[in-house]
Amino acid sequence: MFIDSHCHLFYEDYQNDLADVLARAVDSGVKYFIVPATNHKTAAQAIALAERYSSIFVAVGFHPLDLNEYTPERLNLIDEMSRHPKVVAIGEIGIDYFYDRSPREYQKEIFSRQIDLAVQRDLPIIVHTRDSVQDAIDIVVRHAESNPGWKEGGKRGVFHCFTGSAQQAAELFKNQFLVSYPGPVTFKKGTMSDVIKVIGLDNIMVETDSPYLTPVPHRGKRNEPSFIPIIGQKIAEILQTTIMDVEARTTANAIDLFQLPIQSE
Repeated sequence: MFIDSHCHLFYEDYQNDLADVLARAVDSGVKYFIVPATNHKTAAQAIALAERYSSIFVAVGFHPLDLNEYTPERLNLIDEMSRHPKVVAIGEIGIDYFYDRSPREYQKEIFSRQIDLAVQRDLPIIVHTRDSVQDAIDIVVRHAESNPGWKEGGKRGVFHCFTGSAQQAAELFKNQFLVSYPGPVTFKKGTMSDVIKVIGLDNIMVETDSPYLTPVPHRGKRNEPSFIPIIGQKIAEILQTTIMDVEARTTANAIDLFQLPIQSE
C-alpha cells in the first residue's frame, strides 16, 4: 500500500473524472491521499472531498502564491477548519522566491503565523519552497527550538518536493521533519537522486503533487496518484533496494507524520 502524501485533487483538472482517478490509484496500490489546500476556499473544497471519500485526508492553509487571499480573519477560518476530523496538517504553507508574488518578508511573516497555528493545534506542517529552502529551514527550526512541546515524540512536518541538499535534509531530520519526493526524481537532470543516495529511506515520503510534476514516461500529461509506484520504483533503483521496501517505509512515515487512523498493509 502506497500513500500519495501530496495531491491537489480539488483542482478543476479532476472535476469530471475524480472517481476514475481514485479507482486507478487503488488499482495501482495507492490507497490513501493527502490533499493540501492553498487558501481558505480550496480548504473548504478539500474538506468536502474528504467527507465524500474515506481515503482522503486534508491539510489547510495559505500557499505562498495565494497570499492575495490571506487576511487575519481568513486565518481564523483556517483555524476553525483545522478542527475537522479529516484535517491532519497545516499546509500547504511556505515561501516562494521563484515567482515572488508577495514581498519576501511578508511571505516569511505569514509562514511564521501559520506555523504558530500548527503549534497551537499541535499539528504537523506541509512546507512549500522554491528557491527558498534554507530560509524556510531556518524559520521552522526556530519554531521547533522555541516550542519543544510541538508534536513532542512525533514528526513536525514535511518539506514537500524537496530540492535541498543532503546536509539540509539532515538539519531537517534532526528537528523532526521529513522530506518527500515527486515525479522529478525520474527526470534525467537534477540532484534528487544524489541526495536520496545519501539520506536513504528512513525520513522520506512519496508524492505526486498532482496535477503537476508528472513522472517519466508520462511527462506532458496530467499527473495523478496512480503514478506513485513509478516514483517508488525509481527510488528503489537509486537505493538498490526493492519497491516493497520503499512502499513500506514511505507509507509508515506518512501514517506516523499525519497520525492517520489506518494501518500499514
